[in-house]
Amino acid sequence: MTRSKATSIRWTQVLAVAAAAIVSIAACGGSTSGGSTANQPPTANMKPLASIGAGEGRLNLIAWEGYTDASWTDPFTQQTGCKVNAKYAGSSDEMVTLMANGGGGQYDMVSASGDADLRLIYAGDVRPMNTALIPDWSNFQPQFKSPSFNTINGVHYGISLQWGPNTLLYDTTKFPTAPTSWSVIYDSKYSGLVTVPDNPIQIADAALYLMKHQSSLKITDPYELTQPQFDAAIALLKQQRPLIKKYWGLASQEISLFQNGDVVVGAAWPYQTSTLKAANAHVNDTIPSEGATGWADTWMLATKAPHPNCAYLWTKYISTPKVQAQQAINYGETPVNSKACTEMDAIQAGSCAQYHADAPASYFNTIKFWKTPIATCDDGSQRCLPYSKWQLGWTSVTA
Repeated sequence: MTRSKATSIRWTQVLAVAAAAIVSIAACGGSTSGGSTANQPPTANMKPLASIGAGEGRLNLIAWEGYTDASWTDPFTQQTGCKVNAKYAGSSDEMVTLMANGGGGQYDMVSASGDADLRLIYAGDVRPMNTALIPDWSNFQPQFKSPSFNTINGVHYGISLQWGPNTLLYDTTKFPTAPTSWSVIYDSKYSGLVTVPDNPIQIADAALYLMKHQSSLKITDPYELTQPQFDAAIALLKQQRPLIKKYWGLASQEISLFQNGDVVVGAAWPYQTSTLKAANAHVNDTIPSEGATGWADTWMLATKAPHPNCAYLWTKYISTPKVQAQQAINYGETPVNSKACTEMDAIQAGSCAQYHADAPASYFNTIKFWKTPIATCDDGSQRCLPYSKWQLGWTSVTA
């Protein structure tokens, strides 16, 4: 499946391309410290650039479609002389494949999502980056300076870019008061009126719900599940299956479902909410009491990047408030730079609050950002199920 601002899925089907490299490593923790107990990736000892030199005149990116819009890439080229060449990928899996062998000496950077980061890091396909060369890194929301999905043992394997929460979207005519729990998407009262993403990562959403409602399972991380914990999440999703009107693979599909009155509640992104509201639909979204999962993208530097100076110039540029705001509004996501809010509202009034760009720290505490499920649990044991098992489990739910 492809992904773009209005029509494609963020939750891409991820195959275990780097499973062999990942399966024996320790999982990153959920804190902003970057998983201090994790094993060292292959490129951990590679020294990042100490300073940015003259641009090489070219920059080859693997990116989500919409991430290299001319409105900000053209000014970048004019300022630096680095001509941007983008290879659009339709899935995280495709990004991992393209980045094989450190980018093959062809690609410089990739705009990886949290479901691909660890695979790229532990396959040795990306190298450490020097945050001191990115002035606006100091303005990032604290949660995105050293997140566990791109920072390991204090080493940064990329610079955070944009993010979004996976919210509970609901029809306000059916729910005059916002639902306070994800339980509504598992409630038989709404049989045939529920929609959720068609992706194995949805298992983490079920696990997040069970963390609060079945404490005996002792789930501490929705991405690190032992067999009994995983089985409980799958059982909950199978219980939900008869309630589902459609598993959506495109944002536009969910939008149509709500516009047509085919569903009244479901899992979504802020983009769907804003698009529906702009069309005068009676909807709103919320983060329920159990919290939510969320995605975050990172610009990562290929181990064999042929144009490292242009890559750093790009990362420095794309991290500035104005460009962060441009991309956020153009794509329908949220910038990591805390100073982008003013720029967003200057472009589109109210967009800062609309995309939660001014959210307090307490808001981020409710979100469990994606990371690749791997076999090694945070405690070092080999009891957790890797992503390949998640794929099989999801197929058993939706088939």
